[in-house]
Amino acid sequence: MGYFEGFAITMRQHRLFGGKQVTTEYSGGRRAKKKGTDAKEVQGDTKIPKPERLHGRHVLNRYEDGMEKCIGCELCAGVCPANCIHVRGADNDPVNPTSPGERFGYVYEINYLRCIHCDLCVEACPTEAITESKLFEFSFTNRQDAIYTKSELVVDDTGMPQKLPWEDWREGDDVLTSGWMRATSPSGDATFEGEVGWSNELGHGTRAPEPKQAERDASVTGVKVVKR
Repeated sequence: MGYFEGFAITMRQHRLFGGKQVTTEYSGGRRAKKKGTDAKEVQGDTKIPKPERLHGRHVLNRYEDGMEKCIGCELCAGVCPANCIHVRGADNDPVNPTSPGERFGYVYEINYLRCIHCDLCVEACPTEAITESKLFEFSFTNRQDAIYTKSELVVDDTGMPQKLPWEDWREGDDVLTSGWMRATSPSGDATFEGEVGWSNELGHGTRAPEPKQAERDASVTGVKVVKR
């Protein structure tokens, strides 16, 4: 009986039966990617704006001088509940180091057939090396493509995520990749309000501290905040 009840709930949501569709028409980017066609001009193929803290595809960040933030400590792999991260560290070359520490992430792989985007890896990272973009639409033609390697995860020379052929990037998906709700964020502890929460990043510098929660809410609702 429960099988048919599920169908009934779906049908009631359809506009033909007085409901309201919960999704918009979307072709998976196929129409938007046609040669000479701008994604913004394709009616019915524009995505709904994503929240600021959406958990999407990961990136490995670099410092402003180009050095990698990952030190190969494997804490992200240890905390991952889906066991989808594989990391192996190696000693840095004293003459030409990859990271500022003694070690760096020699091997870094994420299996997106397992990843649940819980963001625990971001919380566990001691150097703020791994963060997440807003991209969550990627379609693989084989299982190997679903296993992202370090060369695909590390940001490019401008500090932006690399855009792979099977990923459907849209405007805004690659910004604020380090804007995460951490345990030490203003919403979690008032002590950290106005404090810079992240180290400098290649292409972004040092990001401004997060505003107070009341100011953030006001920017969304339009209600003016009175400072005392």
